[in-house]
Amino acid sequence: MINKALPYYLEDRSGLYTGSDFDDIYDRLFLRVARPPGSPADGPPAALMIYNVGRRSSNQRDYRPIQREPAVVLEFGSNATLGRISFMGSSVSIPMNQYLKKITLFGGSLVRKFQASNGEEYKWTYKSNLDHEWSCTDSRNYMVAHYSLKPPNKPAFRTSGNTLTINEAHASVAIEILASLTIMRHIAAYHL
Repeated sequence: MINKALPYYLEDRSGLYTGSDFDDIYDRLFLRVARPPGSPADGPPAALMIYNVGRRSSNQRDYRPIQREPAVVLEFGSNATLGRISFMGSSVSIPMNQYLKKITLFGGSLVRKFQASNGEEYKWTYKSNLDHEWSCTDSRNYMVAHYSLKPPNKPAFRTSGNTLTINEAHASVAIEILASLTIMRHIAAYHL
């Protein structure tokens, strides 16, 4: 029997923000970030798609085309600049810098907030917690999600060691949490 009050522990299979499977260790949620079919596998992405795939990926990356529409499409501008985020189910499409806003006018780019479809405001911060690379908090400063890459000196047995953890109460916005984290990781990668 599965305890549904457990956080969602999503193993990030590759650790690359430009393409990976995110599988919950308790088989409740399966997400994928992928480049559009036919796009180059290296260099800055022109676009990324986020899917709710509904099934666990294999231990070897599953490169078969996904037989469903993406939940979110991230389109980047030339020279890896921020472009648009589009939520396919609701036909909402807005510029990324309006969706994921800096906290202060002169503040750093690695602290940003966004409003999710549930009406709540969330904030991503980079290395604000010693245990996590990225932390996501709500307006009451309660941690709702965090992301960590496996340290290079730590062994990982039969897992990648990369984890996105989402509190169970926020599972309804898991795709938005992953989409905003993907944009934050792109911002960090290209010093935007």
